[in-house]
Amino acid sequence: MSFSSFVIPLVILFIFCYGIYKNVDVFDEFVAGAKEGVTTTINVLPALIAIMTAIGMFKASGALDVLTNALEPLASLLQMPKEITPLMILRPISGSGALAFVEDILKNHGPDSMAGRIASVIMGSTETTFYTIAVYYSAAEIRKIRYTVPCSLTADCVGFIMSTVLVRIFFPI
Repeated sequence: MSFSSFVIPLVILFIFCYGIYKNVDVFDEFVAGAKEGVTTTINVLPALIAIMTAIGMFKASGALDVLTNALEPLASLLQMPKEITPLMILRPISGSGALAFVEDILKNHGPDSMAGRIASVIMGSTETTFYTIAVYYSAAEIRKIRYTVPCSLTADCVGFIMSTVLVRIFFPI
């Protein structure tokens, strides 16, 4: 057996021993933390339901197809494969939806294709912006998000463009 098999039990043992050393009731603290976690989950749940509903409506309405077609000239100007366009639209909204597109790209074009490589780099270098904002701002009870959305979407756009540029530099056709 390797050391990694023992890491989590050792961490738990360390926490337990440290709690005893500091004269802390470890069980009561654990229960209090679990209660706080459940409360946070209940507070965040409405935002999660809203974002998941919006994603479903976005896909079902055909808006994704309309935006994909509208962005194809820009994508071709940036030399992005056309398969990447729906991923760029969906990635800031839904990680699982974007992952489904990446899976489709990898299955149809292969992981070593230009589209597969760019899709993989995009997934690793961008964020599910709206999901993250909904969860964290809801948990922290922040109502005014000010510049968060424009800055985050700008970072995502830079991530999309640089993913394409860097994959083309490091993995030329």
